[in-house]
Amino acid sequence: MKRVVAIVIDSGGVGALADALDYGDAPGANTIGNVARSVGALHLPNLQRLGIGALTEISGVDAAQSPRARVARLRERSRGKDTITGHWEMMGVVTDIPFPTYPDGFPREVVDALRQITGKMPLGNRPASGTEIIEELGAEHLHTGRPILYTSADSVFQIATHEAIVPLHRLYEWSRLAREMLKPPHAVNRVIARPFVGEPGAFRRTPNRRDYAIEPPPNLLDELRTGYVGVYAVGKISDIYCGRGISSSIRAADNRDAMERTFELLETVDHGFVFTNLNDFDSKFGHRRDARGYAAALEEFDATLPALEARLRAGDEVILTADHGCDPTAPGSDHTREYVPFLHLSVTGRGGGVLPDVEGLDLVGRTVKEALLA
Repeated sequence: MKRVVAIVIDSGGVGALADALDYGDAPGANTIGNVARSVGALHLPNLQRLGIGALTEISGVDAAQSPRARVARLRERSRGKDTITGHWEMMGVVTDIPFPTYPDGFPREVVDALRQITGKMPLGNRPASGTEIIEELGAEHLHTGRPILYTSADSVFQIATHEAIVPLHRLYEWSRLAREMLKPPHAVNRVIARPFVGEPGAFRRTPNRRDYAIEPPPNLLDELRTGYVGVYAVGKISDIYCGRGISSSIRAADNRDAMERTFELLETVDHGFVFTNLNDFDSKFGHRRDARGYAAALEEFDATLPALEARLRAGDEVILTADHGCDPTAPGSDHTREYVPFLHLSVTGRGGGVLPDVEGLDLVGRTVKEALLA
């Protein structure tokens, strides 16, 4: 009765891919490496022991001579640098045609369709940082009730509303209807409900975010369900795959909560795949270009690893990885196209070591499949 735990350090890239310039990235993107370079030596003794120091130069983190895990850098094959594209590739789906993006905002027909859904013309309609556009337009939203519509360099359609003005159930319904409305050529990969609270000058987003992803093609999660293997999602994983193949889903308020929910599953699940996303790295620190916050989050995550390992038993396997980069030292507020780490810890069985770079994030899924469906 085996368990595999995959934990996605959302945006934890380890160096720019050769085609990063094609995606508008500045040279030298390296999320984890540049965080350490920017703020000073990181204290990551557990990740160091597993072998992350062999993947990129990280101030304060040596390359372990005998890493406990199998480690490698994974090179994304899909065209994109976003959450959906990265997570889908992990489960075996390569995106050859990139999802549509809107650097000049959404066209009039899309905006009019949202107005029909909400009853009000949206504010904004441009690429923006979520926190910044809420600060800029939040007061007008409070006065008029008009939703705030914005996007980014990624294929996202984001609707922000104040919880006291638009009840959550209404925002979720608007987002669900927007997901249905956004057909090709405007089939963005995610509609995101972005609720916030507070007063002008002190608005803050809440943990009540919801993601409405485009339906994924057949993937490993479907195979696991067919093979009677449970998939236990933590964080936004279920949203990313539209619930496909998911046996149960637990939402998480933050990274710490996500890890606690993962620990609880390891106390109760005897067989299956525990799939956890740690979203704070991306949404709270990467996009907000907060290198110090990112560094603190890495150290906090590192400190949880002994508790994770203590809950493992013979036959269990753990994969630590990422879906893309979001270098907080880079210009702008967008994702960065990077290699992602692969740290594979087997409680019993194959030992550790450093692998050459691997083509494809689907090494994650192939490792899960070998463990649970072989």
